[in-house]
Amino acid sequence: MASTSKVIIIAEAGVNHNASLERAREMVYAAARAGADYVKFQTAVPELVISSIAPKAEYQKETTGAEESQLDMCRAIHLPLSDYAGLAELCREVGIGFMSTPFDLVSIDTLAPLGMDYWKIPSGEITNLPYLRKIGRRGEKVIMSTGMSTLDEVEQAVDVLVKAGTRREDIFLLHCTTQYPTPMEAVNLRAMDALRLPGIGGVGYSDHTLGIEVPVAAVARGAMIIEKHFTLDKSLPGPDHRASLSPDELTAMVSAIRNIETALGDGDKKVAEAERPNIEVARKSIVAARPIKAGEVFTEENITVKRPGGGLNPMAWDDVIGKKAVRDFDYDALITL
Repeated sequence: MASTSKVIIIAEAGVNHNASLERAREMVYAAARAGADYVKFQTAVPELVISSIAPKAEYQKETTGAEESQLDMCRAIHLPLSDYAGLAELCREVGIGFMSTPFDLVSIDTLAPLGMDYWKIPSGEITNLPYLRKIGRRGEKVIMSTGMSTLDEVEQAVDVLVKAGTRREDIFLLHCTTQYPTPMEAVNLRAMDALRLPGIGGVGYSDHTLGIEVPVAAVARGAMIIEKHFTLDKSLPGPDHRASLSPDELTAMVSAIRNIETALGDGDKKVAEAERPNIEVARKSIVAARPIKAGEVFTEENITVKRPGGGLNPMAWDDVIGKKAVRDFDYDALITL
C-alpha cells in the first residue's frame, strides 16, 4: 500500500534574506503563496559556529569571492537572534509553519520557545555530539539531513538523539548531497532507501540540484518530506541564491509534488472509476464471424473476437467451442449461450 500521508514541503529560505528582516518577511509570504507547508530559516551566532581560520567551501568562493573569510561572510548574511520570534509570529498570521535550523547551542535556546513542529538538524551537525544531545533532550520531533555522511554516522547520530530522550519514531532522515548546486551524477537518489532504518518515522530528501525534477522523483520513490532552497532573486549576492528556486519555480515544484502524491494512489490494483466507462469500448466480446443458424456448432471458423466489450468474455472461448447455437446469430452479433 502506498502512503496516503501528505508530503511535507519545506521552503528553505535559509540565509537568502541576506540579513534583511524585510526580505525575510517577504520570503514568508512567497513561501505561503507557493503552497509550501513550512518556511525554514537558519539561526546562528556566527562566532559560535565558525572559527576565524575556517575556510570557505569552493562553491562559496565562487559565489561570494575568496577574499573574505567564512566567518565574515556569515556575519553579513545572518539575522540577529531577536528577529526570529517576529518571523514565527508572522508565519502564524500567514498560515504557514515556521521552522529554523539552529547551528549552535545558543540558537537552540533562542528557537525553543517559538513552538516549532520539528527541529531541523543540518548535515554539518551530524557529528556534533553536544549539539545532538541538546536537541535530543527536548524529546520533540526531529528532521535530520544526512549530507556528507556515511550510514554508520547517521545511525550513531540517531542513537545519540534516542539516548538523549527523543523517540525513534519521531526522527525523520533526509537524504542530501551537500554541494551547491548538486550535479545529477552526485544525487544518488536510491540512497534514500538505505535511510529507512528500523523504527524511524520516515525518510525524505533535501535537494540542492538545479530545477525541480529530482525532488519530484524523490516523492515518487516515497519521500515523506521535501526541502528545497528558494530565493526572491537569484542575482542577489550570497552563497545559496544560484542553487535556489525562484518563487515561480517553488510554486511549480509544490504543484508537481501534489500531482505526484495524488497519482501515487493507494497501491491497490483495481479498475479506476475514471476508466470504467471505457471497458465496453476497449475490450472485446465473442461475436459471430458469419451468420450462424440455430443448432449449428460453434467453431473457430464461425466465431471470432471483436469490440465492443460487455458480451461474452473472450476468456470463455474454450467453453463456447463445441456448443450449439440456441438461436440464429447475424454477422457480428454478440454470442450468447
